[in-house]
Amino acid sequence: MVPADRPTPAPLGHSHRIRNGIVELVVGNVALQLIVWVVPGLRATSWLGVPSVVVAAALVGAAVRPPLVSVATRVGVVGIVAVGLFGHVLVAELAMELSPWFESRNWWTTFVAAWLYAAASTALEWMLVSDADEVFLARVIRSSRGVRGRPTDAPGVVFVQLDGMPAPLLDFGIRSGNLPNLARWVRGGSHTWRPWRAQVPCTTPVSQAGILHGSTEGMPAFRWYEKDAGRLIVANHPADAATIEARITDGRGLLADDGVSIANLFSGDAPETYLVMSRTRLGRGALGPTPAYSAFFSEPSGFVRALVLSLAEMAKEVFQARQQRVRDIEPRVSRHGSYIVLRAVTNVLMRDLCSALVVRSMMRGKPSIYVDFVDYDEIAHHAGVARPESLDSLVGLDRVLGLLERAATHAPRPYHFVVLSDHGQSQGATFRQRHGGRALEDVVRDLLGPRDEVAASTAPVEKWGPANLLLGRSEEGGGMRAKVVESVISHRSQRGSVALGPAEVDQAQAAVAKGGDGPDIVVIGSGNLGGIWFARRPGRLTLEDLEVSDPGLVGALAGTDGIGFVVTASVDRGPVATGPRGRHWLAEGRIEGEDPLAPFGPRAAADMLRAARLDHAPDLYVNSDLDPVTGEVSAFEELVGCHGGLGGWQTEASLLHPAAWVVPDHLLDDDELVGAERVHRTLVGWLEDCGQRVSSAAPSPTP
Repeated sequence: MVPADRPTPAPLGHSHRIRNGIVELVVGNVALQLIVWVVPGLRATSWLGVPSVVVAAALVGAAVRPPLVSVATRVGVVGIVAVGLFGHVLVAELAMELSPWFESRNWWTTFVAAWLYAAASTALEWMLVSDADEVFLARVIRSSRGVRGRPTDAPGVVFVQLDGMPAPLLDFGIRSGNLPNLARWVRGGSHTWRPWRAQVPCTTPVSQAGILHGSTEGMPAFRWYEKDAGRLIVANHPADAATIEARITDGRGLLADDGVSIANLFSGDAPETYLVMSRTRLGRGALGPTPAYSAFFSEPSGFVRALVLSLAEMAKEVFQARQQRVRDIEPRVSRHGSYIVLRAVTNVLMRDLCSALVVRSMMRGKPSIYVDFVDYDEIAHHAGVARPESLDSLVGLDRVLGLLERAATHAPRPYHFVVLSDHGQSQGATFRQRHGGRALEDVVRDLLGPRDEVAASTAPVEKWGPANLLLGRSEEGGGMRAKVVESVISHRSQRGSVALGPAEVDQAQAAVAKGGDGPDIVVIGSGNLGGIWFARRPGRLTLEDLEVSDPGLVGALAGTDGIGFVVTASVDRGPVATGPRGRHWLAEGRIEGEDPLAPFGPRAAADMLRAARLDHAPDLYVNSDLDPVTGEVSAFEELVGCHGGLGGWQTEASLLHPAAWVVPDHLLDDDELVGAERVHRTLVGWLEDCGQRVSSAAPSPTP
């Protein structure tokens, strides 16, 4: 194993600080002068008024923020947020009191002025300072000095997941130079990359379970119905994520040896986790040590910067969505309502917070760190796979990689970087759009008739994951603050955890929870992969069972316009894929008539055979068809970019790593890396080569 390089640290010395200090003072003076002109009740009695307040605010902030953060840390999340909201006001109030040449009418005027000052300063700094990200980095590094780890030459590894990025887009970004940091790594020879195939169901929960824990057993989709328990599992609901991890972990996940897991669905058995979905129900501190968050929320470069840029991101989303409508770009979906806010959460607040948490973990010298950035995946779902705004999000993530690379030069150990995606994405008009407003559940109802009650869960839920995490951070731990949050969102909680999302999902979960009084049929959508369960009939139904109880159902469903094939079990011959003009017996490889899997590539049969044998697999898997000209699929959710089944780029993930590292031949199938479990074994092997795996280490606690 080639040791990690130790580039010359980016300058954070006295000259750098002096330059940044001068810039901050100039920007602060301009911002405060503008505010004095705009806000009634503020008045400078001398030309020294504005500069004196700016200087006093810098000095007071340096003196007051550390004790405020210390107190807030003891109180918890509410204290941290209070510092973020009111700490600037306190600093501004004291600064104005200290200046004999400045007056404020009352506390409310000061509050408005303080927030406007913080927001305006941040916006001006972002617009005027060429290295605003460097300023952000410098402040994060300085805030981490008190937790700096011991120097060592043993290399660490930072795994950065660019959620949903298809391998062809990584290839294009490197070749075009639009991703300059990744292109520099590859062109300079320090890194290389290869695609890997995400198996069906190609979703984040399944891939992360495989990558972090080495197992995808019992996960037939993003959400699924379990007949034995009579419940609907939604993988990005905290309670369900905890249940899934408990099933798949052996205590020796990818991050078990003193690693850190950040913003993932599962922990990878890391002893230290931040914003990890499966850990939100473990009690106080479940989402990570509070001081790590206080460092972000207390500094203007953290919370205020994120808030200002979030507002800008929301405005940008409104403009870009309108541009799609005006230009009549097709296919497209609605981009209004909650998505506008959720885009700001994922692409600004979570990006900055996760970046700060990774930098802090590197400053502490943690041996392995795994972080998931969902920016691209979120935008591509709603804007399209290769649309300008989606590609721009990848450019932003490339800047984050450059920032982390520079931060590593100040860490107490050298770091290698591995960049990977968990799956790709495919594009197309939705099933409902293509069929006059009829969803998959409507087709099922029409085919089965009025005798069966159908519960459906096909509304998009993936985008709500970050919001559930952040609210879960506020609800955890008991006490008054938890009771306040719980009282506000109790109607959207699931088994003690926050579970915001479409009301349809809540209704479906409530319906299936009735047991014997619940629905006859449960229909789910997971991208362009659908699942149908006959909820009141135990065990997995076979093709023969269905031909007796509902003759012609499978053939009629497979012959429906927009559906490519339907997979069912059989009594003696194993799973079978049925298309409009033929069948493919998956275990035998025997084809009758036209092969319904032929348009989906040579590995389609193996993928569906594996998926059909998973525990909790549906009685009927349904995959959309594939447009032979455009390569487009049709999601059963209302998403223009999707993943979950077969067709298009959704199974084409990527793995970029140091050039000296190799994927073992025994993990390759015809020179192709197939499946998240093999990616896990590859990554574990690299950690072993770095000396970061301790076989005798005690297993980490599991949810």
